[in-house]
Amino acid sequence: MDAEPSTSRYLVGIDLGTTNSAVAYVDTSQPPMVRTFAAAQLVAPAEVEARETLPSFHYEAAAGEFAAGALALPWSERDRNYAVGFFARDHGASVPGRLIASAKSWLCHPGVDRTAQLLPWHGVPEVERLSPVEASARYLEHIRAAWDHRFPSDRLAEQDVVLTLPASFDEVARELTVRAARLAGLPRVVLIEEPQAAFYAWIDAQGEHWQEQVSPGQTILVCDIGGGTSDFTLIRVRSGEAGKVRFHRVAVGEHLILGGDNLDLALAHAIERKLTGEGKLEPRQWAVLVRTCRRVKETLLGEDAPERLTVNLPGSGARLIGGGLQVEVTREEVEQLLLEGFLPRAALDDQPAARRSGFQEFGLPFAADPAITKYLAAFLSAHRQAALDSDAAGDHDPARPDLVLFNGGFFASPMLRGRLLEVLSSWFGCDDQRWQPRLLENARLDLAVAHGAAYYGLVRRGLGVRISAGLARTYYIGVESANGPPSAICLLPAGAEEGAEVELTARRFELAIRQPVEFPIYVSSTRLTDRPGDLLPVDAEQMTALPPIRTVLEAGKKGPSGFVTVELHARLTEIGTLDLWCGEADGRRTWRLQFDVRAATQTDREAHRGTGEAEGVFDEAVAEACRQVIRGIFAPSKKADGAPPPASLVKQLEKVTEIKRRDWPMTLLRSFWETLVEVESGRRRSAEHELRWLYLLGFSLRPGYGLAVDDWRVAHTWKLLQGKRAHHTPACRVEWQILWRRIAGGLNAGQQRSLAEPLLAALRPANRPKLRKPELGASSHEAAEAWRLLGSLELLPVPVKVELGDLLLPLAEREKIGAVRDAALWALGRLGARVPMYGPLNAVVPAEVAARWLVHLIDAALPEEAIAFSMVQLARRTGDRYRDLHETTRQRALAWLDRRGAPAHYRELVAVGGALEEAEAGLMFGESLPRGLRLQN
Repeated sequence: MDAEPSTSRYLVGIDLGTTNSAVAYVDTSQPPMVRTFAAAQLVAPAEVEARETLPSFHYEAAAGEFAAGALALPWSERDRNYAVGFFARDHGASVPGRLIASAKSWLCHPGVDRTAQLLPWHGVPEVERLSPVEASARYLEHIRAAWDHRFPSDRLAEQDVVLTLPASFDEVARELTVRAARLAGLPRVVLIEEPQAAFYAWIDAQGEHWQEQVSPGQTILVCDIGGGTSDFTLIRVRSGEAGKVRFHRVAVGEHLILGGDNLDLALAHAIERKLTGEGKLEPRQWAVLVRTCRRVKETLLGEDAPERLTVNLPGSGARLIGGGLQVEVTREEVEQLLLEGFLPRAALDDQPAARRSGFQEFGLPFAADPAITKYLAAFLSAHRQAALDSDAAGDHDPARPDLVLFNGGFFASPMLRGRLLEVLSSWFGCDDQRWQPRLLENARLDLAVAHGAAYYGLVRRGLGVRISAGLARTYYIGVESANGPPSAICLLPAGAEEGAEVELTARRFELAIRQPVEFPIYVSSTRLTDRPGDLLPVDAEQMTALPPIRTVLEAGKKGPSGFVTVELHARLTEIGTLDLWCGEADGRRTWRLQFDVRAATQTDREAHRGTGEAEGVFDEAVAEACRQVIRGIFAPSKKADGAPPPASLVKQLEKVTEIKRRDWPMTLLRSFWETLVEVESGRRRSAEHELRWLYLLGFSLRPGYGLAVDDWRVAHTWKLLQGKRAHHTPACRVEWQILWRRIAGGLNAGQQRSLAEPLLAALRPANRPKLRKPELGASSHEAAEAWRLLGSLELLPVPVKVELGDLLLPLAEREKIGAVRDAALWALGRLGARVPMYGPLNAVVPAEVAARWLVHLIDAALPEEAIAFSMVQLARRTGDRYRDLHETTRQRALAWLDRRGAPAHYRELVAVGGALEEAEAGLMFGESLPRGLRLQN
């Protein structure tokens, strides 16, 4: 990334919005002036127009849907099957299974693999999937191509480009935004936060008179609510040199996926109830309704709104013609629902509810409470407390804004603007007089952010008025503390300016080298007065865990693991990312540390919070005694005289620890893993040695996650073992499969696919005689474990899972050996689970497939005890209509469970949903989980 401004002719600002994108620019060869770039785009097949905004929608056409060349653009050298912009938005509303929307919100979704091809969410089977990063890149590619077509001598990749993003985006979402720009062919971008850009647009619009509008001591609140996110920012006006004022950003709110999309969903739910009572529309009808509700909302909350509108939906099932639905929606209904639901008259001390949002249909983790006014109240109250803690409040109430700037499409409605202003005024008015902040306005809410970004390009070249933004949050790094609670050291303080460097020379640290290490990173938007080097207890209420930094720090030539004394250094880059490195205290060696972006983008796990560590650590003397037991059994053959037999390994360890194996804590188990890796060559002494070594290795590392650097341990295990089994006895083959099943949660998708392919090849009918059982092993035990391994691989592509389940059902019905049949049915439950154990939501098989498998189980003559829990997994309620089975099918499952006297909690999981109990989590995993580790779902 180019951090320094170049001498390019154009300064370009790009607002990559959730609902609409826009571009503005400054031509530096002329007197500075911000202009809007109108990007050419399809508005109908074969009809191209230049528009000031680019709707952030992507539509892929079906084969033969349009004539050749109908989706081509002036700069296209070849025909293409997709469109972005107006045509994608308008046409895609009627074909939602081919439409990608809200890609920007998906960039910060922790519950899916944000680099996987998962959009459109629940799209039709034949549509090409794109990752959120790729979808964002498609919008930027379109902008780049339109620009290059208009300015062929000044291509966009050669200009200074300022890209906007929500102020609350964390480091991972920022990195993914930069990655999307690279994919689009834009290697030189600088990031700016959208509320800042909106305020820059206001400054630019005032010309030479902006100083007349503000005065020192005032506080400006920027409320930026778009289609997908809500951002709150406070800017303080202070005295500057030569009588001029300067602006200093002093607070930024938490990240909220809460905006216009939520209003559309709420309205859609209300209309659905009018149409179906307590029932639900089909997913296709629902998708059309949600897109239609955007137009209904904008019309009925806009100026000169009509009294009512009629909503039309397509028919269900095969009744696409003549079976449509129609309902009337009044302006009064919409006002009551959206104003009271999203902008209630809350008090300043109200807090948002912490319950889970009911809005799951988009697959996005929307904010728990829809009340935007409560989040604003919490933001202002937190800033007031921070100012009081730092003695910076003065006579002015730090929570009270003097001026307010609204930004984002949400505020296009005068009704929504008015209500938020009314609530804000009620918080600071006195009983005997009404107070109201002064409103600052930008002429175009849809263009302001792009204009401000282009103006910021001028600021970077020394022109215009700069907002002294600094760092909006305080950053910390976790450190070990002897016999005390988790601690953290302040790395970068709030208010640090771009390019600022911090050297913590007053504190020295012992750094482990040539072994896996993890550096927990925390951030706080409320602790704004901590200084670099401050050692503090980790406060879960005020510090949020970010993806940790995980690595193995090498040190030249190979040698033993050890420790080196280092000092920490940190830097805030201009594009808004955090650089961190360790420098040897008495030498020249340095190690640059980077966020574990993979862990944050490719799993649905939260940033590591020490689940396993929370159990505590075993006495070191006992742990060392256990290590000696392991070393004694797997000692090299020359030292093995008198060594105990391998079969005694677990009993010896239970004797030393004085607890049963199922109660061994994860920290102790991982120390077993380290010792087993150390004595790996000892497994080759005999088949019995390898059998016991494989057993304890998998048992010690299960389920492949839960403790710091488990991902490294799993990767090291894969490298150490893959294709390198020393003995090929049936028992070793079985234990080999059990090992990979136990640690499947830590394997990546490619590793899981390589484990599944040989087994799938044996299962496919083309590879075996008709009606003959597949050869999954030389014994029933081996065949059963093969099925369990396949079922545990949650990262397999959905089509592979569907194929596997379809192959499995008839084979399970014909299977005569109970253990093999039961294992196959267990695998079916894992393959079709509505709530995965560790996999991302984009890896869940479609509801109609799970329903087909469920009905097959109900109708099949299979033992009840073998299918009960698999049925629960297939029918479990989630609240997401795209994952949940149709109500008719769910009722069949409930009736079956009632007739068989299934446990009450089984019925509850299917009827209303909820979390698995400990025993049920063990059933899903295939055995008990390590002590202290619980499934989050």
